[in-house]
Amino acid sequence: MKKETINLNIIISLIIFAIISILTIYTTIPFLKQSLHNLYLKQIFFYLLGFIITIFITYKGFDLLKKYHFLVYIGINILLLSLIFFGYPINGSKCWIIIGPLTFQPSELMKISLIITLSMIITKFLKKDKRSMQDEFILLLKLFIITLVPSILTFLEPDTGVVIIYFLILLTSLFFLKLNKKWYLIFSLGLVFLIATVLLLYVFSNDLFMNILSNNFYRLDRILNWKNASGYQLENSLITISNSGLTGFGFNKNIIYFPEPQTDFIFTSYVANFGFLGASFLILIILIFDTTILRLVTKKINQEDKYILLGIFIMLFYGQIQNIGMTLGLLPITGIPLPFISYGGSSLLSYLFIGGIILNINKNRFKYRN
Repeated sequence: MKKETINLNIIISLIIFAIISILTIYTTIPFLKQSLHNLYLKQIFFYLLGFIITIFITYKGFDLLKKYHFLVYIGINILLLSLIFFGYPINGSKCWIIIGPLTFQPSELMKISLIITLSMIITKFLKKDKRSMQDEFILLLKLFIITLVPSILTFLEPDTGVVIIYFLILLTSLFFLKLNKKWYLIFSLGLVFLIATVLLLYVFSNDLFMNILSNNFYRLDRILNWKNASGYQLENSLITISNSGLTGFGFNKNIIYFPEPQTDFIFTSYVANFGFLGASFLILIILIFDTTILRLVTKKINQEDKYILLGIFIMLFYGQIQNIGMTLGLLPITGIPLPFISYGGSSLLSYLFIGGIILNINKNRFKYRN
């Protein structure tokens, strides 16, 4: 795939995402309280600001970020820690820092910082000529600690969905890291043991399980019971999608209400307006965007950029599958936004930041030809 083709795929996809996002958020106005009727205007602002960030990261910012990646990582962890004491609660979670009329979510930036930090550590390790089991143990310990610190801070907000993304990023890095096979066996056995312990506690010692998890119990309970659960939000989402037909109810004509139509359930809002054909088009653009990232991974780029792209891919892919899946009742409702589409300033800016990283890697990939 030519360099220009990759650029076009990414840029055109981002523009289409922007149009779909703004139009869909606009159609949710009838279901939002008066103070939120300007969300589509805010989304336009965030997209304009985000495109400026994309351009900056493409030509300059990504190099600076890689150079000072660990300082950025520490800074964002400090912000996550400050949320526990000074965060403003919204819907029961202290995930946001309030800056005037805007809200900012540090965990969105932490996802990017974590991807880059893990990639830089792994790349430095791979440059060693000889690697012993002890060296590999130290590497695994570093990677785990680097992931665990923001995971604990984010879990305490609480924001379980983002914690899952942190560990998916770590697991993706480990999957493509060629270590001694003994480590993969140890990890697999440990994972099986952990899952079995949680399930046994949940089934046979429910009271103890609740005491251990305290206020966060309801989140895991929702995940463990999602197949049997039914709720107003999910039921209305399924009714909307199943009755929208090929072309939807018509633009801005959805008559079925469900909570969070502009964020968690924006895919349902989109299908209500554009139907099966619209959903197919959006999924096609998502596939083009994602496969472009994977194709770039196969090109001749440096090792750290390969790991960064893999981390970006798994973060986006999980968000897409999880968000669309939960609106269809196929996956538990975890509050994960649909990348580039759901309303949200900090999340959208972080995704456009990622767009700049992809374009930067593609721009510089010819440096690494033989």
